[in-house]
Amino acid sequence: MTEHYYSRNTSKKSERKKWSVTLQGKSFTFFSDHAVFSKDGVDFGSRTLVETFTSPEVEGDILDIGCGYGPIGLALASDSPSRSVVMVDVNARALELAKVNAEENGINNVEILESDGAGAVKDRTFAAVVTNPPIRAGKKTVHRIFEEAAHVLKEGGELWVVIQKKQGAPSAETKLKELFKEVHLIRKNKGYYIFKAKKV
Repeated sequence: MTEHYYSRNTSKKSERKKWSVTLQGKSFTFFSDHAVFSKDGVDFGSRTLVETFTSPEVEGDILDIGCGYGPIGLALASDSPSRSVVMVDVNARALELAKVNAEENGINNVEILESDGAGAVKDRTFAAVVTNPPIRAGKKTVHRIFEEAAHVLKEGGELWVVIQKKQGAPSAETKLKELFKEVHLIRKNKGYYIFKAKKV
């Protein structure tokens, strides 16, 4: 079976690299490795999502689905110290890196869990869910993530999604409108779309 960044385990030899990046005006140091998404730097979509996201009005935690080695969740946790950010992924190596990166950047208001989508937190509720979904896992998986996000959001909570137009943004918007009464295209940036769907 072909390995992907959304595979649970990998046979690829570990070869960690360390680099720094500025997100929302703050400097972060990240470790990345083979077999994780965007191992050479924070991808444009994730960066755009971090820069566009605004905290919801409702109180509560934030859930980052498909956190990878942690750039989105850790940036949001740093920016929202009064909230806890729960970061989930299926990729064991990515999760280990996310924990290392949280410690490296002195970010303590995070909880990092192994989970396929929101499965491990399906009995909890969140003020916001953010995701740069695993497009290569297929539309069915991406749409399931939207469905699970709708389930765990509090009333008034928001799902924030980044997705490229050419990789399924129109069908993603259609699916979001099936699940949420309020769906807004917040930003377009070089082919990347940021959607905000509110649970009302």
